[in-house]
Amino acid sequence: MKGSEHNDAWIKSESGTTTSTNHSGGVQGGISNGMPIYFRVAFKPVSTLMKDQKSVDRAGEEVIIQGKGRHDPCVVPRAVAIVEAMTALVMIDHWLMQKMYTQ
Repeated sequence: MKGSEHNDAWIKSESGTTTSTNHSGGVQGGISNGMPIYFRVAFKPVSTLMKDQKSVDRAGEEVIIQGKGRHDPCVVPRAVAIVEAMTALVMIDHWLMQKMYTQ
């Protein structure tokens, strides 16, 4: 993407000063510009399967391990809560770092 395609020009509107688009995903120069923040998220597949898998024990011997207990095959039902919680933690962490350097 070119800078001209990513740039969000500032304009006056009825609600005040805002950007004409939100191509930058709500962040410019590492700072929120007041628009909704958009980002992409990826999850790795669940590693514990209810299927026999080859592994190595502490002695270095090859063994077969079996998953035990309840392990959901997909994280999708919990994905929204996970992403919201991590987003909140990262944002408050950055807010605290900013407060530390501005005092």
